[in-house]
Amino acid sequence: MPNTYENAQEPIVPVVPVVPVVPVVPVVPDVTAVPDVPCADPLGDPFLRTRFALPARPATFLRRQRLVDHLDQALGTPLTLVNGAAGAGKTLLAADWAAGLRSPVAWLTVEVGDRRPGVFWAYVLQTLRACGAPASDAVGAPADASGVDRRLLAALAAELNDRDRPVVLVLDEYDCMTAPEITEQLAFVLHHAGRGLHLVLVTRTEPLLPLHRYRAAGELTEIRAAELAFTPEEAVALLELHGLSLPVHAARALVDRTRGWAAGLRLSALAARESADPELYLKEFEADHSTVADFLLAEVLKGQTQETQDLLLRVSVLKRFCPDLADALTLRTDAEPILAGLHRENAFVEHLGHSWYQLHPLFGEILRAHLRVRLPGLEPELHRRAARWLRRSGFLPETLAHSAAADDWDFAAGALIDELAIGRLFTGLRSDDLAQLFSAMGPEARSPAADLVRAAHDLSRYDLDRGRAHLRRAEEQLADDAPDLAAAQLSCALLEALAARLTGCPSRVEKAAEAADELRQEVPAHLLEEHPELTALLLTHLGSARLWAGRFEDARAVLTTVAGTPGGASTVLPREESMGHLALLDYLNGWLGRAERKALAALSEAERAGPPQTSGSGIGRLVLAAVAVDRHELGRAQALLDETAQLPSVTRDPVMAAGRALATARLLLARGKARAAVEAADPAVSTAVASPWAASHEMLVDSAAHLAEGRPDRAAEVLQGVSGDQPVCAVEAAAIQLAAGRPRAAVDLLDSIRAEGRTGPAVTVGAALVRARIAEEAGDTATAHRLVAQALLDARRERLRRPFLNAGAWIRPLLATAPLHALAAGWLTPGPPRRGEPPRTEPLPPLLVAAELSGREHDVLERLARMMSTEEIAADLYLSVNTVKTHLKSVYRKLAVNRRNEAVRRARELRLL
Repeated sequence: MPNTYENAQEPIVPVVPVVPVVPVVPVVPDVTAVPDVPCADPLGDPFLRTRFALPARPATFLRRQRLVDHLDQALGTPLTLVNGAAGAGKTLLAADWAAGLRSPVAWLTVEVGDRRPGVFWAYVLQTLRACGAPASDAVGAPADASGVDRRLLAALAAELNDRDRPVVLVLDEYDCMTAPEITEQLAFVLHHAGRGLHLVLVTRTEPLLPLHRYRAAGELTEIRAAELAFTPEEAVALLELHGLSLPVHAARALVDRTRGWAAGLRLSALAARESADPELYLKEFEADHSTVADFLLAEVLKGQTQETQDLLLRVSVLKRFCPDLADALTLRTDAEPILAGLHRENAFVEHLGHSWYQLHPLFGEILRAHLRVRLPGLEPELHRRAARWLRRSGFLPETLAHSAAADDWDFAAGALIDELAIGRLFTGLRSDDLAQLFSAMGPEARSPAADLVRAAHDLSRYDLDRGRAHLRRAEEQLADDAPDLAAAQLSCALLEALAARLTGCPSRVEKAAEAADELRQEVPAHLLEEHPELTALLLTHLGSARLWAGRFEDARAVLTTVAGTPGGASTVLPREESMGHLALLDYLNGWLGRAERKALAALSEAERAGPPQTSGSGIGRLVLAAVAVDRHELGRAQALLDETAQLPSVTRDPVMAAGRALATARLLLARGKARAAVEAADPAVSTAVASPWAASHEMLVDSAAHLAEGRPDRAAEVLQGVSGDQPVCAVEAAAIQLAAGRPRAAVDLLDSIRAEGRTGPAVTVGAALVRARIAEEAGDTATAHRLVAQALLDARRERLRRPFLNAGAWIRPLLATAPLHALAAGWLTPGPPRRGEPPRTEPLPPLLVAAELSGREHDVLERLARMMSTEEIAADLYLSVNTVKTHLKSVYRKLAVNRRNEAVRRARELRLL
């Protein structure tokens, strides 16, 4: 009888409701009513009439119209093959389709006894009579079970060819037919029957027919496992017929696990109906303790030979396998024919191409559980054998997975180090998977390779103390002069460079890089080519250390090399870091536009490695935040800084920490929060060597805070450590010196700058404004106008606003003049809208020196915003009313307003409140 688990279904079309098919009672023809019709086969046994009946469809059957349509189209070819595994839904699909045909349908369920030609053809003739297409007396009937007369076959083919309406002959369970003689006879009849016969073979295995000839002639339609598999939407519909409601995303997970296997879905649904939480059951059911296991063990495993069962049990520990690997697990040499046969029989062994196979996921789960029962204790050894075969064959990821499954951590770590793949723990699409795999490594692994992996794991998480301890232990175990340990020593150099970078020690990074250059000569060239991430990581550490030391051009040279490194996913994070560092270099040299472009490129690289805001170092966002501050886009700057708040690198990596401190402090200064800016300017990271540019920026923030709080002398003293070696810092320091009343010191700082063409608009604009103010105060208005015009031209290309906002009240009258107003209009000061442009809804930031407000003036301003009267402010601050009025006048002047409400509004625009 056909297997009732084979429940083929149809997809749900949204506009057409799916109606379950009412169970059909098979119609059994009354062959005894036909005169002169044999009622027995050549053996004398009566015909089993149930073999001619269409299988009944259960109440939970669901027609899948896409498959029915395909079978309808198949009527255009003489031969149709429906080929799938046990329980794939072949039989019910064919039966449902056949029941709706107008043409006569002759259905025969093939059995093992039909391998004798006389018996098979007797049943074929009988099913033709049963469907109303009886053969004439000229055809006759087989008299001998072991053979059939050629004339009988010719007569049958001729009569079929003469029919006006073709007969559809469905041979179900045709995998039972293994007699080549019958296959040849069937091909003869099919060929000579012409349009009078359409043959449908429903089978688990490849029939012996020459299918390649039918394909080449366009005479074959095939429906195979991939098409028989349920889609998630079809699975939802099937489960609904079982009284279960499952969202599509949950159904998709079930379909992935079952590969859309009809019997697996139906059996799971039947079991889930008995569960208190059906959705949870379908998500987490244990395949080896289910009716699915009973089905597969009975239908697939039990019928195999002992050798085949043993092979299936052993390869169940593998995600994929080839004959040689299977032989390594069985210690035999017969895997190739067995695997080919299992695939040919649709025995849940899927062919991946190039001699590689995989088990159906559910079948694999069940076999692994069965392995533990039948061969207890063997699983770790199988993983160990697999790891060694995979290691020899160059499959590193699978080697590591099977070594871990066998708890053979020294072998796993050794494979990773010997393959020069230590860098994969830091970069690449599988770095998280590797880290998770080795996180289970226990203290029993004592090899140098194991300590190197532990060191890499710790350093990747910025655990410097543990990382360096493991690194020292590994180095002590490695012989300096052993050539076969070059890969391990090169891995040591990489980790040493990272540890030195994170502790802010450029000299140690340089030393590690030099050692790596020598060791690369001793490592096989193909390993370096296969692992470009190792060199990229080393150069990134070197470039970062040089940047920290203020050696900008040396840093740029190596970072540019990394940014152009090929290697795809394996080098994406070093490329991102290098581009971010290059962006920071441009920013520190005053090139906002260049910095922005490189930072955006860095973000693009980071997004290739994972979801935004969870991948990459974050340095690109810090640079973009600093650029946004200089453009007075304070909201954008804050948002970018917030995105980096949870990244561990911003507090552990010196360059990152200094970059975040720089951007945050400048943002707070722009908002008038001088004291908070001073606190934020400290990177708060311990380093062996101080960074000249980080220290200079910290001094600038401290000095600006002193100036804002009315201590110009102290502000000037703080700037003693700033020199012309840092042009951006020197220009900002010169502006503070000038604001503190020290024009001579300001000019000296500007004259000390030796940029040699490497500095950008942030330097030229700032320097021009300082010299313009000096000229204006000296009464040289023409020079002041010329210098401000030059500054506006340079700044406009970069949208650089902060130098003008910080310049002070002296610049406002100059910008009000016609030539300068035209240069500033539209990007620095409001200008008339262009033709067709809607009016501005957000005003451009007013020209204002936020840092000029003293701390006491901020106190007064905050209370002003609370609608306190002058007397209430005086009482709250323990000041006289006249002192409060003096502070208010100063605030109005600096904010360029005349009334209280205007002062509060302007202060809110500038984020001073």
